[in-house]
Amino acid sequence: MELSITRYDKAEYIETDTGNKVSRKSVICGSQNIVLGGKSIIQTDCIVRGDLRRAGAGPTVVVAIGRCCILSARCVLRPPYKTFKGQFNYYPMKIGDHVYIGEDTIVEAASIGSHVQIGRNCVIGRFAIIKDCVKIEDGTVVPPHSVIASFSIIKGSPGVVVGELPECIQEVYEQETKEFYSKFVPRK
Repeated sequence: MELSITRYDKAEYIETDTGNKVSRKSVICGSQNIVLGGKSIIQTDCIVRGDLRRAGAGPTVVVAIGRCCILSARCVLRPPYKTFKGQFNYYPMKIGDHVYIGEDTIVEAASIGSHVQIGRNCVIGRFAIIKDCVKIEDGTVVPPHSVIASFSIIKGSPGVVVGELPECIQEVYEQETKEFYSKFVPRK
């Protein structure tokens, strides 16, 4: 699949030393608690909630995002939460490398592995664990506390396995995220 060049207004994006491109129109709360692995893109109107963390002293990583991840427009990442022994707490969220999250998607997963594609308008429930090499189709609702096996294709509400990905999908998704990053260029 050949991707077209996506042009953006250079004044709208901040580019970090590690190559991350973050839209000024996105909402990044608690940036000291968010780690970006490098060469990731956070597009317009994304919300990343790093301020939702466990009570207590000391800095903690609330949202860890790997290398070459794409957060499309209007997606929301917020850490999962629960009440345990009468104490309300947020828990960390970890996202692997080469992950694509589609537009208008809400993610509250505990963990998303590497080489994962999440479609548009999806809801990933609290404490869901998505293993490596997974495709989640557009409009899918992954229930809270679900564990999605590697090489699965998930679709529906609630999300169920509808197919299996080939073993080469790791290279395919890695190439797609690298190509998206390389073709995400500023207007001249």
